[in-house]
Amino acid sequence: MDTIKNAANYVSETIQGGGATASKEANKEVAKDGNANLSTRAQAAGDAISDKVDEQTHNRKADVHKEAAKH
Repeated sequence: MDTIKNAANYVSETIQGGGATASKEANKEVAKDGNANLSTRAQAAGDAISDKVDEQTHNRKADVHKEAAKH
């Protein structure tokens, strides 16, 4: 039963990590956009940093669940 739970958690964290990656990339593009105003670019840069932290957190959790599912 724990193996199934860990596998499900692995899939969930992997999907969430992918979402954070997509959001990070979108925010990076906004931050680089010379046509956007400075406050928008600054906000997007901050959001990209936050998304990077989320991405790493979800990926670490996914790795933990993956290893737990193996045992």
